Amino acid sequence: MSGTYATGTTNLDQFMCAVCMDIFANPTRIACGHGHVFCADCLNGLQPVDRQFLCPHCRTPFNPRQSVEARDIEVLMMSSYCQCKTCGVQMTAHALRKHMETCGVTDRVDFKFKPIKQTSQPVPQPGPNRSTFRCPYCQQANLDCKAMIEHCNSLHRHDPSQVVCPICTSMPWGDPTLRSTNFLQHLNTRHKFEYETYVDYDQDDEAMLRAALEASLKNQ
Repeated sequence: MSGTYATGTTNLDQFMCAVCMDIFANPTRIACGHGHVFCADCLNGLQPVDRQFLCPHCRTPFNPRQSVEARDIEVLMMSSYCQCKTCGVQMTAHALRKHMETCGVTDRVDFKFKPIKQTSQPVPQPGPNRSTFRCPYCQQANLDCKAMIEHCNSLHRHDPSQVVCPICTSMPWGDPTLRSTNFLQHLNTRHKFEYETYVDYDQDDEAMLRAALEASLKNQ
């Protein structure tokens, strides 16, 4: 994270949520016995396993009602300065997450499709393929979001947890070098829905995620 977002003395790993793999938004500490901290929205999206909520980091059962705001982390983020690696602006770790949602977006290059000869078929819209993905473990191709979840839960449950999420990589804000701390937990929590159904790729990632989760809950 620190090597991706910023340069400087601040170690951003201490401010990284293990679920969304981004800087904390409204950091919240759970009662798992280790005091692990996550984004509030990420915790709200967790689903119980055998009627128990498990810490995404240490897999220890915890009671969501005992979760509290991690004010110490929030204060530390407000006083820890770093420099954005993209534009060079110096800011607090607290401000960096919001800043990175728009920093460098205008420099992004999308793939452009151009027919080699005249055709009656509609030309695909510019942009990367965000419909199907390749398994990061066995490289099986043409998996949509739902198939990716079923495939990895079925065949790769005991494989290494730290891999790059191919779904996140396809997003405009995606980082092809960022490895998930726990890929299966991330996959089952962050990608329970199809991005194509709910997400406007030109809008804010965090706002779109909240809207998508709300919409997906209404459809259950």
